[in-house]
Amino acid sequence: MTSSSNASHTWEFFRSGGLDQVTLASGADLLNLKHLDQKLWVALSCPVKGLELDEKTLGLIDADKDGRIRVPELLAAIDWAAAHLNDASVLLRGHDSVPLAALDAGSPQGAGVLASARGILRNLGKADATSISLAEASDTARIFGQSKFNGDGVITVQSTDDAALQQLIGEIAATQGSVADRSGLSGIDQARVDGFFAAASSYLAWSAQGRSPAVLSLGDKTAAAADAVAALRDKVDDFFARCRLAAFDARALNAVNRQENEYLAVAAQDMKITSQEVAGFPLARIEPDRALPLTTGVNPAWAGKVAALRQAAFPGKVSVTEAEWLALCDQVAAYTTWKAGIVGGAVAALGEDRLKAILAGGGKDALSALIAEDLKFAGEVASIDATARLLRYARDLRTLLHNFVNFGDFYSPDRLATFQAGTLFLDSRSCDLCVRVDDPGAHGAMAGLAKFYIAYCDLKRPGGESMKIAACFTQGDSDYLMVGRNGLFYDRKGRDWDATIIKVIDNPISIRQAFFAPYKKFIRGIEEAAAKRAAAAEAASDAKMSAAANAAANVDKGPKPEPKKLDVGTVAAIGVAASAAVAVLTSIVGGILGLAAWQIPLAVIGVLLAISGPSMLVAMLKLRQRTLGPVLDANGWAINGRVKVNIPFGTALTSRAVLPAGSRRNLTDPYAEKKTPWGRYLFLLVLVGAAVWIRWDHNRRGHYFWQKPVVEVPAEPTPAAPDTPASP
Repeated sequence: MTSSSNASHTWEFFRSGGLDQVTLASGADLLNLKHLDQKLWVALSCPVKGLELDEKTLGLIDADKDGRIRVPELLAAIDWAAAHLNDASVLLRGHDSVPLAALDAGSPQGAGVLASARGILRNLGKADATSISLAEASDTARIFGQSKFNGDGVITVQSTDDAALQQLIGEIAATQGSVADRSGLSGIDQARVDGFFAAASSYLAWSAQGRSPAVLSLGDKTAAAADAVAALRDKVDDFFARCRLAAFDARALNAVNRQENEYLAVAAQDMKITSQEVAGFPLARIEPDRALPLTTGVNPAWAGKVAALRQAAFPGKVSVTEAEWLALCDQVAAYTTWKAGIVGGAVAALGEDRLKAILAGGGKDALSALIAEDLKFAGEVASIDATARLLRYARDLRTLLHNFVNFGDFYSPDRLATFQAGTLFLDSRSCDLCVRVDDPGAHGAMAGLAKFYIAYCDLKRPGGESMKIAACFTQGDSDYLMVGRNGLFYDRKGRDWDATIIKVIDNPISIRQAFFAPYKKFIRGIEEAAAKRAAAAEAASDAKMSAAANAAANVDKGPKPEPKKLDVGTVAAIGVAASAAVAVLTSIVGGILGLAAWQIPLAVIGVLLAISGPSMLVAMLKLRQRTLGPVLDANGWAINGRVKVNIPFGTALTSRAVLPAGSRRNLTDPYAEKKTPWGRYLFLLVLVGAAVWIRWDHNRRGHYFWQKPVVEVPAEPTPAAPDTPASP
């Protein structure tokens, strides 16, 4: 390496989202990350799965294979890659190809990868290439397609020109199973070779044992007799057991034979000679100490197997006693035991003659020599693996670092972070902050602390594929975001998914929403109260109509009801309510009219702030607390920094529908509601009436009702001057 690493490295930081983040712009920055205080890292660990990054690359970095990448593992990956390069800054380019000149020929690691890269390009017919790509280093089928050996310890029929060995390789693969080599061809390894020859030897030894007189007690008919006994063992034993029970007690005879009604049920069906309906019946009619018939009187379902038993073990006999049956079972016991203990059965299909020929030849040694020759290339193959690994790091480390050490991709206007799964279109908005989740319930327990408005969506594709996301809405309002609403989601590959909201975590989305919230709440309250009053009125009306109809039907059956008198209390209550409403309205209007012209706008603003101010203040405090940490922590991350999402940045993460620049807009709506002037006239009439009333009340009182009355205090009389005595 030409770059050096030391603890006195000068770092540069950039501020985004209210967070100071380290800049990674040079190879020296990468090499000195081990000296950077980890308290300045944005993340300390991340999961391997669920990110928009190649899992194979992440799996190579995950040294302990626990499914998580931690700081030491990331630093180790940087050091490993840097040891192969002249300048570690190659890792910050994010390309899947590396110039051969960037490989450090002066280090053992770099020299090995350089030789491997040149060998790969040569095998691909690109010997003059000056760079190598990940696709080229991963194309093992082409790299080793023209080579007999590829260093993986697997040989194929292409590994030799000897026809006999090619046949043997095929037979071993057929009986022991095959394994794919690096070129993608099916072959065998040393374990399969050893297993085949061991199986062949064991099978031949077992087969020879089966030809001994102790096993073939009935000579050539032993196998057939043993098979017949095995097929009928349970039924014959059952027959003789029932006969013994009938001999013990005659009362059991009817019970051990099937009842007549059971035959009636079978006879009612269409039967076959081998009908399974009677397979459960005894082998023959049960009688005390009866011999088993072999020709007539046999259960039709078992007649064929009984005939095979007669031919194999009791030729010419028409019945067999229990003693004869037990003697036959003893005679075939040795054969049955031998047959059950077969070893090397996988190679039996090749036949004894072929197996003996294989063992007598030198096939095993020849195959082992081929495998040893193949393994001589293992070092070259390891270099190829290292080359592919380096190219993966060159392509993916830059992305991982900018989503781990800093969150540069997340705060970038032209990049998406690795945890952003795609874009959700719903309610005239597009939401880019969408994170994959497994369990919305468990995720929401932590993610709710992020102060986002989160809509959990169930995603499905036509082929049945499904997943779940958490979408953070950071602009607009939540009036029409509710469980059950449908939208469309596009993943990072451009595939579309049907999205349905299944859960929401409610938090303020914007100051604008907070400003209108009190008025919307007030209007909803009026609507709900009006709906309740209307429902109550409708119920009362229905009751009155029903009572009136009932009274009309029974008018001749009783005295006429007296007309209901007007409820004075109701009239008084209505009057008080109307007076209070007019008083409130007139006090507000009067107060505003009593101000100077320049004070009226300030008064209106003050009223609006008094109504919307508390809601806006609470929303502003929550919006300032929005942070991405809990959302990612709930997915297995360890977020170290406070990744804030302020109002301007939130506006960039969720876009509202905006007409394209230069669009023309026709405001003529043929279906717009027709406006009537009566509402405006009524409003003006109320204002004029309020002004007249205020003026009249002023003339009557001598002051406005919101002013304190002025009490005139009479002036005290001036005391008269004392008389001056006359001069003498």
